[in-house]
Amino acid sequence: MTRWNVLLPPTIDPVGPESLADVADCTSRADYADEDELLADIDRYDAVITRTRPVTAELIAAADRLKVIAKHGTGVDNVDVEAATEHGVLVANTPGENTNSVAEHAVALLLAAKRNVVRADRATREADWRRADFRGHDLSGRTLGLFGAGNAGRRVATLLSGFGVSCVAFDPYVDPADLPENVSLVDEPLELFERADDASVHAPLTDETYHAIGEAEIGALPEDAVLVNTARGGVVDEDALVSALREGTIAGAGVDVYETEPPEPDDPLLECESAVFTQHNAGVSHDALENMSRAAAENVRTVHEGGVPETTLNPEVRE
Repeated sequence: MTRWNVLLPPTIDPVGPESLADVADCTSRADYADEDELLADIDRYDAVITRTRPVTAELIAAADRLKVIAKHGTGVDNVDVEAATEHGVLVANTPGENTNSVAEHAVALLLAAKRNVVRADRATREADWRRADFRGHDLSGRTLGLFGAGNAGRRVATLLSGFGVSCVAFDPYVDPADLPENVSLVDEPLELFERADDASVHAPLTDETYHAIGEAEIGALPEDAVLVNTARGGVVDEDALVSALREGTIAGAGVDVYETEPPEPDDPLLECESAVFTQHNAGVSHDALENMSRAAAENVRTVHEGGVPETTLNPEVRE
């Protein structure tokens, strides 16, 4: 069987590339000085494994031998799937491989914001003992709104069931039979926020979900609510979130993703003391990175062997 050339992301857990050693030669995207140099050489690659770097229509059109783009992760907003389909290139992702990582991080942000963990930590380090200012709120008995009830959203619900939290979810694509017992569906996004005490975002960024959570949705939450986003920055209107945090419309936020990454140092969102911030690392625990590397490589192997990965987003390419 013909050996393939595989383009790797600049950083990737070695378990995946090592598993392809018998069928492919792998080259890191970091070996190229810039995108122009990569564009000039892309026609020698049979497969691309990508994390966050864009795989553009221009790159795909120049890749004459390309057969599969294997996304290391779930979201494919950095891959031009339409262009890939037009050029007969399969696109497959690795949903579920970082589900637990994302869900645990979302719960961590929720707890940190609700219990003022970061603010209390800062004050304590500065010998500013203001115990009464950092009391926070319990999770037990509250209702969490899940905007998106895919793998990560459902896992959050399962984790929080141990806290005595019930969940309402908006997701027009989910099968109700797949939901945990503590989750009920609503028909409209606004209803979700009207019924929730806190909310967590687990929807991909698409034309449909861009700024789906704005002033009306955030304003429907109670004043002691926390909004968590570990999905994609553009799903939440950051201007509306900043206004709500400044005005005290909600109590806090846990933010892992941003409309511009990394955010500018003077981004107004970063000035909001009641928010807890991380660096788009919800889904990249050491365990998750190993899982996604292995799964992305397995998708490459499947195509190399003439198959179509189960997680292919455009199977019509082979129909």
